[in-house]
Amino acid sequence: MGTAFTWCLAIRDVCAELKVLPGTSFEINGQLISDHADVVEHPTLKEILAAFARAEDAVQRRDIDALMAFYATGYNYHGLKQSDVRRVWGEVFTHYRRISSTHVFTKLRVSGTGSQTRAEMTCTGGLYGTPKESGSRVTLDSWFREVHYLAKENGAWRFLGNAGNAPRTAPFTSAPHHPLF
Repeated sequence: MGTAFTWCLAIRDVCAELKVLPGTSFEINGQLISDHADVVEHPTLKEILAAFARAEDAVQRRDIDALMAFYATGYNYHGLKQSDVRRVWGEVFTHYRRISSTHVFTKLRVSGTGSQTRAEMTCTGGLYGTPKESGSRVTLDSWFREVHYLAKENGAWRFLGNAGNAPRTAPFTSAPHHPLF
């Protein structure tokens, strides 16, 4: 089996990773793409990964306005709206430095056209940071086979919310910041 396609954003001494594993299924409007090279070179997938990269860049710059542009107008995760996510990111920026994330995608599905275009991306990953009062890196958030929902809104991919099975336990160093990505 081939190697994973990894997009590592080395920004300010921190590496954020976006990975598409070999064997990842990619369905776009009912058409299944199975060849890994075709999956990672598909223009739609590249657009979606670029949206995640812009969000990570905004995190590194601590630019909450640019980061919130990643969230769709209708963002909703168990009742949390954009204003709630803005507040939580503000807390993360206040209390942590060297923030980064990892996203490992294993299933991708895109459907619809125009303003009705939606993506479902099965992802495992985490959000990490270093508390300002210590030097020990901690897990701020983690997810396992979570489905990230995105929508094409005003010409850009934006985050609508998540669905999936959260782990029953989290490391004691985790802060309750889910969901952010």
